Amino acid sequence: MQRPAALAVLFLCSLSTPVAAQDLTWRKDIQPLIKEQCGGCHGASAPSYEEWNLDRKNFEGRMIGPRMDNYADFMRHVVWPATGSVERRLDDGKNAEGKPGNMHGFLGTTDADRARNLATLKNWLGEGAWNLNRWEARGSVPAITKEQLDRIKARY
Repeated sequence: MQRPAALAVLFLCSLSTPVAAQDLTWRKDIQPLIKEQCGGCHGASAPSYEEWNLDRKNFEGRMIGPRMDNYADFMRHVVWPATGSVERRLDDGKNAEGKPGNMHGFLGTTDADRARNLATLKNWLGEGAWNLNRWEARGSVPAITKEQLDRIKARY
């Protein structure tokens, strides 16, 4: 009798996972994560992407990245003009031939923390929306497509 009950609980838990992912929002879930894990270099005092891009070498030398502490600035690194840079830099390597992005280590202090935070970001963006593509093709990597962009949900 215990086995069917346990299976029923597992089944019900599996039904709640997609709902939980759909309930993720920038304000409630992602902004606090970004502030905690990325705010030191990408917080309110960081330059906009455009300002940072004009003087990238100077900013990188001082460990200053482009601002990402608000929805609009963060989405510049998902959609445009820095299409896919969040995904490329935070990826765990499962999408890039085993090589994690250069910012993956900042997603948490343990492998479990990093995996949980990455899963949260992926779920928030939407199923199939984690893409490493840029706006324009580079080398053997094609440009992002409209179909890929349409998968991005990223609720505010």
